[in-house]
Amino acid sequence: QQAYGCDKRPVVRADPAEARPLTSNPLHAIEDIVTLIQDETDGVPIRTVKSFMTKIPSVVTGTDIVQWLMKNLSIDDPAEAMHVGSLIAAQGYFFPISDHVLSLKDDGTFYRFQAPYFWPSNRWEPENTDYAIYLCKRTMQNKTRLELADYEAENLARLQRAFARKWEFIYMQAEAQVKIDRKKDKTERKILDSQERAFWDVHRPVPGCVNTTEMDIRKCRRMKNPHRVKKSVYGLAEEATQSQSPVHTPLQLCRKGTKEDVKKEILFLNTQLDRHCMKMSKVSESLISYTEQYMDYDPFVTGQEPPNPWTSDDPSLWDLETSKEPGLQRVKKWGFSLEEALKDSAGQELFLKFLESEFSSENLRFWLAVQGLKRMPQQEVAQRAQDIWAEFLAEGAPSSINLDSHSYERTNQNLKDPGRYSYEDAQDHIYKLMKSDSYARFLRSNVYQDLLRKKPETEQGRRTSLEKFTRSVGKSLASKRLTGLMQSS
Repeated sequence: QQAYGCDKRPVVRADPAEARPLTSNPLHAIEDIVTLIQDETDGVPIRTVKSFMTKIPSVVTGTDIVQWLMKNLSIDDPAEAMHVGSLIAAQGYFFPISDHVLSLKDDGTFYRFQAPYFWPSNRWEPENTDYAIYLCKRTMQNKTRLELADYEAENLARLQRAFARKWEFIYMQAEAQVKIDRKKDKTERKILDSQERAFWDVHRPVPGCVNTTEMDIRKCRRMKNPHRVKKSVYGLAEEATQSQSPVHTPLQLCRKGTKEDVKKEILFLNTQLDRHCMKMSKVSESLISYTEQYMDYDPFVTGQEPPNPWTSDDPSLWDLETSKEPGLQRVKKWGFSLEEALKDSAGQELFLKFLESEFSSENLRFWLAVQGLKRMPQQEVAQRAQDIWAEFLAEGAPSSINLDSHSYERTNQNLKDPGRYSYEDAQDHIYKLMKSDSYARFLRSNVYQDLLRKKPETEQGRRTSLEKFTRSVGKSLASKRLTGLMQSS
């Protein structure tokens, strides 16, 4: 009870006739209580439970422990007795034989007492290598009751990666311990296995449970907010970032949820249900296809032709970029998306000519005008916004565009206080219209297909300025020599 936090100095009474004061160390105080619980005459009766096929040795029920605490610690409320018992169980002094969660329940759950060798007062400081040996040993003991839980299997895999260099030593240690355990009596081995498991449940707890061996006050504060607990590399609980969803807010832990909280939770859950989720396989396929599509345009993966002018003496690349007649590689890139076509000045000009042939060039001109508005000086924005409205959206506009009613109303409302992004909705609508309609026809048109069928410029056809100069000088020298021969003859 001293560890529980009573103001008065507690006294444990195994017999009303005798009383013994507890020591000042909280762990020793708990151990005094545990020793009295196990007393053969006045403690909880420890028995072996027989089932249909097996025997469960040395167990007590949770109800027995709660009743003993209420009787001998003068506790009137069963909930308070369960709380005291859970505090003792959290230190590993007794533990459930069928669960990894160290807490006390007032029912028929079977509990077993921890051996004094594993008591916290012995100041054990287990390392991750010890934990690795224990988990490795569990995998060697082919018993259903010793199978690793999911979190233990994950911890074993992480530890195997972390201790890859000395894993052979860890495996040998586990193998040696298994050989020693096999020489023990079956019942004794069963009890020792459960006690060792409970020891690691204290020092490497289940994810979501507070590690009572941690003394860092910042980590101890997680008890007030268990949702901030996450798994570390070796199974220890660590602080995680606070969840932002209304379902997991820590406010619900300290006060009862109101009607508004429930409405927010329902709204959040409905949003999550309607959220579009894509399979990981589909995401991987799209990423692979995108990478393959742009591989030829990545200078780190594929050598560029012509070479980079900054690392060579050939300025042909700059000439091609400014040329009105783009190369085949550049034309292919326009077919990737409308965005790629509009980023290239030559592609933008060709797409505009195609739209003019279809009498729908006002869409692209509006889109370009809005792009230019975003880059204008602030003092010119208001006037330019009104000019765009008069040219494309006003009643009787010379280049009227087809805009839906929602975008039209939003744009009209935005122009009451014009800014660079007043036409954002209208521009987005026009872009989607061009992408779904005009751009698809542009890719099938003869204008674009003729450029694709054009033969790529060969390496021999590329002439630098120095090569052209050398060739012209050679021709002049050859003509002079031919003239001299004709005169001499």
